[in-house]
This record gives sequence, C-alpha cells and structure tokens, in this order.
Amino acid sequence: MWCSRTALGRLQKIAPCTVTGFHRAMSILPKVYVTRKVPPDGLDILRKSGQVQFEMWDSDDPVPRVELLKKVKGCDGILCVLTEKIDAQLLDAAGPNLKVLSTMSVGFDHLSLDELKKRGIRVGYTPEVLTDAVAELTVALLLATSRRLIEATHEAKTGGWGTWRTLWLCGHELANSTVGILGLGRIGVAIAERLKPFKVKKFIYTDVEPRPELANMIEAEYVSLDELAKESDFLAICCALTPETHGICNWNLFSKMKKNAIFINTSRGGVVNQEDLYEALSTGLIAGAGLDVTTPEPLPTHHPLFTLKNCVILPHIASASYTTRNSMSALAANNLLAGLRGEPMPKELKL
Repeated sequence: MWCSRTALGRLQKIAPCTVTGFHRAMSILPKVYVTRKVPPDGLDILRKSGQVQFEMWDSDDPVPRVELLKKVKGCDGILCVLTEKIDAQLLDAAGPNLKVLSTMSVGFDHLSLDELKKRGIRVGYTPEVLTDAVAELTVALLLATSRRLIEATHEAKTGGWGTWRTLWLCGHELANSTVGILGLGRIGVAIAERLKPFKVKKFIYTDVEPRPELANMIEAEYVSLDELAKESDFLAICCALTPETHGICNWNLFSKMKKNAIFINTSRGGVVNQEDLYEALSTGLIAGAGLDVTTPEPLPTHHPLFTLKNCVILPHIASASYTTRNSMSALAANNLLAGLRGEPMPKELKL
C-alpha cells in the first residue's frame, strides 16, 4: 500500500471529510519503493517527512525480481539494499520519473553506475556509519581464526576435550606480528587502531597509490602487493570490489604468503578466488582464513571451504549491530529525501 501516515494524519485533523483532497495531495507526492524491510529509524524518517508516498517489500528476504520490476514502475525514488541488482533492465522498468537511487550499503558493486550516470539518476550510499562495526567484526574474526576458537568450541562440545596437551589447538598471536591491509580506507585504519593495543610490531598496506594521510594515522608503510603477501602475518582485505580488484586474492598472492599467515576478508567475496583459497588452506600453504563475505551469498552448505577446520565463514554480518544498521537506514532515507528535493545528499556517490 502506498502510504504517508503523517500526511494522512495532518489532513484528517484539518478536514476529516476531505478524503478526495487527501488522495489528490497524495497523488502529487513523489513515489518511492523500498525494496526491503529496513531498520525502523529510516522508515520513521520517511513516514514523518510527509514528503513521499512509499511502498515497501515488507520482508527480511529479498523481493523477487519479477515483483521488483513491477513495483518500481513510475517511481521517483528507490531505496534498495545490496541484494538488488540495479541494472538497465530495472531502470527501464522504472521509467523516466526515476531521479534518485539510495542504497543502504557502503559497497556499490550491485549498481550499474554507467547506466545510472547516463540517465542522470543521483545515487546515495552509506559509508562511514558502518566503519566501527565492520572494524570490530574484522578483529573478532581475525582472533577467532588465528586462535582457532570455532575448532575449540566444537571440541569442547563433542568430547574432544581430554587431558591438557602441549600443542593441541595452538594458534598464532598478534604480539610482534606484521599486519597487512589491502585497500587502506577508513575501515582499514579503524582495524589497525583496534589491533595496535595487541602489540603489533608493524602495519603495512597497499592500494592503487600511497595514502600518506591515512597511513600516518596508524604509522603504516606503503608496500607493493608482492611485499604485502610476503611480509604479512595477518592480511586483512578491505578494498572495494572493482574490475581491478576482482579475483586479486588468488594463487599468485597465496603462494607468496607465509605458512603461518592468517587471511581475513570482510570486503566483498568477489575479490577472492575461492578455489585458489581452498587449495592454499587444504595444502597448508597458509595457516587459516576468516571470511565474512563469499561468492555466492549465501555460500552453498556443500562448498569445499566448509569442510576445512582452518576456515571460519560468517554470513556477511560485519555491519550487523543494531546501532549501525539503524544509522545506515537513517542515512539512506535522508539521502533519498534530499535527492528528491534536489538538494545535496548527506552522502552522494559522485558518478
């Protein structure tokens, strides 16, 4: 149902009988489709604004593609999440009224940016608000992987916990280690800031070019990709998924890493060649891997990576804190409303 409860309430207080007037007022409000049941802060902003009429796919599961193509027809704005592929087909289905696309994500690999730019559609996204949550989860995943916590929990539950043994379930510690970061941005810096108290000896990073301003914040040294692989005891992947980074973590990278190295990916699954990662883990080429993102998502339960004790896989939960998800939802809503008003968005992706 297309709705703006605030607008309805105002009209009812002013003139309870002017139902026709209400419908006329509603018909001139911009139409927005929300592709998922997003956290309440964002929905409250849309409802209370009185500036839009919106319909929402009221489910935690993705809207079926056929339904999505039907619902976006004639919309002025769309608020989506990262599971919706915003491509030429969808933009054609929406039609010429579409002015604003707001995604509740920091990543934008699900958007056809060329098509959006060609059609003059503005794009909002949600960086920064999820930095702390992603950094915290990355550290948690790194520790769980390097200290073999999932294995240890399983052994305790299933009777594997016997007498104390000198090398049983030994892992790798952060003290005096070198931590590498592939893609130094806000999240990479936040991860390093949280790891520093663990007495990390050195931070190194690589990116498309040196980033001295950010690097100075964590006293990180710029190195080549080869050096990053060779020197890192822990390697955190924080880069965006682009044509240049697609599959960048492959056999060539893994073959240069230390045998005691721990590989952590909380960016996008597409930056990793999972077949090569399986070979590296199963043959002992590297010590372990922690993944919050995979290709595809969800990763099929029969995937070979799930058979490995030295691979910890999470269901893409890096930003999954109540505070962060509500902040993302609120920012996505504010981006959408600002774009529809023709004003600067709080966070706009420059196409």
